Amino acid sequence: MSNLPAPPPLRTRKPTGVIPWPKILIEGEEKAGKSFTAAAFTGCERVGQAYWLELGEDTADEYIGVPGADYVIIEHNGTYRDILGQLEAVHAEARRAAANHEPPVVLVIDSMSLLWRMLVNWTAERARRSRAGQKKLRYDPDAEIKPGMNLWVDAGERWNRVMYLVRTMPGIVLLLARGKEIAAVDDRGEPIPDTKEWKVEAQKSLGFDATVWVRLKRAEPGLGEVIAARSLRFSVPRDGAPLRMPQFSVENLVFERMGCSIHTQPRPAPELAGDLGMVWLPKVKKAAESGVEALGELWKKAATDEELSRDELRVVRAAIEAKAAELKQPERLEDPTSEAARLRAAAATHQQDGGDEAAAEGLAETAALAL
Repeated sequence: MSNLPAPPPLRTRKPTGVIPWPKILIEGEEKAGKSFTAAAFTGCERVGQAYWLELGEDTADEYIGVPGADYVIIEHNGTYRDILGQLEAVHAEARRAAANHEPPVVLVIDSMSLLWRMLVNWTAERARRSRAGQKKLRYDPDAEIKPGMNLWVDAGERWNRVMYLVRTMPGIVLLLARGKEIAAVDDRGEPIPDTKEWKVEAQKSLGFDATVWVRLKRAEPGLGEVIAARSLRFSVPRDGAPLRMPQFSVENLVFERMGCSIHTQPRPAPELAGDLGMVWLPKVKKAAESGVEALGELWKKAATDEELSRDELRVVRAAIEAKAAELKQPERLEDPTSEAARLRAAAATHQQDGGDEAAAEGLAETAALAL
């Protein structure tokens, strides 16, 4: 007789055949009409609220004058953290709209090229600030500093956080990027005579993450070249030649060519997480915005979650303690809203502010008794 635990019940469902909202990469030369094309789509009667996230470009305010354009501009302070936070807010709004069977939210990101450039510059600056980089620059201020693999991994992780929100957003996302023809090079980095290739200025996986990849060229206004597409409704030639779409519009691509419909909403994809502790970490961050009392309530709620393993509960509690410490709460908490916690925090604050040392010690002793 086996002592192995019974496997969990298998959960399955029939495929719906519903076409998911696409993530469309629109790239091309400067002044080829990428922003104009995106702005024209935002006023489509078959979509909901459109949001424009401007990253390093300066067209969003002016392009509301494009015929049919209807969007609001997302404000941010230029930092990665704030940009990611605003993307999370749009993601939450898109999920709310989808859950209520409303027309899809539209997000325009202009541009992905400058988002990647920001991360490249951040990586290069970190390499220059490193101990090895500083040592090298002391002897030669113009020395070449190559970022290590660990720094590029960090940049890739930041890019992937953005793309995860893009891929899982239950709405339509337009990813604008710069593209141009450049001289082809061989494996050694040497130019290949009389040979050209097209390069998209962004992280190399951008094309893989897009549902449809569209190229615009300044010499052929109005023409959209579909480089690749994940669709059963139309296909791109296998010989490498793009699918040419005269009088290209995003509305025609999404609702006619791809067959998307506001009457058949796709199911929101569940968020992937390595463990349940990761699911709780955004809740900790949000609770911290409301103060220590909210962290205390979350502490109690986590303790009653039977799905959390012992290790996952430790992760959640450690995150709550860290946030409480940021709010000038004690480093070691059993309950961040307890009277003992408040007294320890008061003692620490009193001492940091240069208060009477004896008074601070008295507060600390009272806190110990409260335990």
